[in-house]
Amino acid sequence: MDELLYIWVTEARPMEDWRLWLKFSDGCIKVFDCKPIIEKYPIFEPLKNENVFQNIALDGWTVTWADGTLDIAPEHLYLNGIRPYGFDDSPLPTAAEN
Repeated sequence: MDELLYIWVTEARPMEDWRLWLKFSDGCIKVFDCKPIIEKYPIFEPLKNENVFQNIALDGWTVTWADGTLDIAPEHLYLNGIRPYGFDDSPLPTAAEN
C-alpha cells in the first residue's frame, strides 16, 4: 500500500458518459467512472455540465477541473479505476467469443 503514496496521473483524457481514461506513473492504464462521485458529493455538481467535465487539466499529481479547484486524489482514481479490457495482459476475445 505504501507504493500508492507515490502514484500520480501522467496522462488523462475525458471519455463519454463521465469517464476518464488515465495513465499512471507506474504505466498502468485505467478507466475511472466519475458518475458515482458526481452524484454523491455536492462539490462535484459543476461536473454534471459536460463542457466543464471535458475541460480537464493535470496539476502534476492528478486530474483537475475548474482551474484546479476540483480534483480527485490519484490514489482514489487508481484504486477505483478499472483496467480496460486487453490492457491487463488478458487476451482480446475472438470473433467466435463475441
